[in-house]
Amino acid sequence: MSPIIGIDFGTTNSVMSLLHPDGGVTTARFGLDDTFRSVLCFWSEEHAGRAELRSAAGPAAVAAYLDDPLDSRLILSMKSYLAQRSFTQTTLYGRAVTLPQLIGIFLRAFAAASGVDLAEARIVAGRPVRFVGETADDAFGEERLREAFAQAGIDDIEIAFEPEAAGYRFARGLNQAATVLIGDFGGGTSDFSVVRFDRGQVMPLSTTGVGIAGDAFDFRIIDAVISPRLGKGSTYKVLGATLPVPPEYFTAFARWHRLSLMKAPRTLRSIAEVAAASAEPGKLRALITLIEDEMGYPLYQAVSAAKAALSRSETAVLRFAHKDIDICETISRTDFEGWIAPDLAQMDAAVQRGLDQAGLGPDGIDHVFLTGGTSFVPAVRHLFEQRFGAEKVTAGGEFVSVAEGLALIGRDRSVA
Repeated sequence: MSPIIGIDFGTTNSVMSLLHPDGGVTTARFGLDDTFRSVLCFWSEEHAGRAELRSAAGPAAVAAYLDDPLDSRLILSMKSYLAQRSFTQTTLYGRAVTLPQLIGIFLRAFAAASGVDLAEARIVAGRPVRFVGETADDAFGEERLREAFAQAGIDDIEIAFEPEAAGYRFARGLNQAATVLIGDFGGGTSDFSVVRFDRGQVMPLSTTGVGIAGDAFDFRIIDAVISPRLGKGSTYKVLGATLPVPPEYFTAFARWHRLSLMKAPRTLRSIAEVAAASAEPGKLRALITLIEDEMGYPLYQAVSAAKAALSRSETAVLRFAHKDIDICETISRTDFEGWIAPDLAQMDAAVQRGLDQAGLGPDGIDHVFLTGGTSFVPAVRHLFEQRFGAEKVTAGGEFVSVAEGLALIGRDRSVA
């Protein structure tokens, strides 16, 4: 029988798990980590008088970018664009590269770093129930995910929903029949499945999801704390009329992984023209500096650190400094939870849809299993404790449960 490998290609991190002949599952290691950062870095090098495009993935990509941020291009959150028909390709040092090609480059590097031979393996890859974006086309997202694996030389893959995979991992610890609600919170999506586990039988009862998760929470922090320091809410004058600074600058900017996409002459020229007529030109010039200097990743690190700290304590300090920009602001958990309240409401509505599809009320759920990095946020956990009772809610394998479950799904499909 071919080796079975589960691949969880994530918005922020990717994980690979291997099913062993004895039924055990292990996760590929990348140095001391189980996860591999889902990022690419590109730069151009002269070789024999010609410019050659070079790339690195994962931790090596971050290191290459930090070594020379002004002359490199960092590509993040690639998964977030899969179901967006408006995003077809980007230009890297004069070369057009499609999204499946970008992800294919990443997947090849990911496989190489794992040390696992995928040539004869049976691959089960995960996908969210709902891809990111208000205009997301889920079928198109899966189609491009398959194309990306093909670009990496992996032509034949099976697809499974990520929350169901997490449920498989959780079910290993059950000693009696149970109906389980699984919540899988990634960087870009939050997915929910209701699954019945009974005497080795796995019966999915519903799957729902929403394109909101950790990145959306980052957006709320940046929008509330950092964007006002960069001109959001300010005004400028045109022919004697006072107008608000275009909000689209900050809609794109606050999605930190889109920062590099703003580095286009037309966009920078537009911001500069508004800055020249602005009541607070220095703030908009600071925005231009962040875009030109490719500061998306350092900004992400600062925001992510503050968000993580708010999961442990009632307040956190967000620190971000670059050239003339120096931000040091204390954020309360109460403020943060107020900012993310619209996102929490959408998550809660998706859970209700899942219960409705399954024909169950809260009393019909025996266990709630939460996984993924955003499950650490206290307000997220509180949603489930309030609806189902704290005694039913457990968490675990926050970063590896999906990949491990994908490998187990591959085993059960083989038996079937």
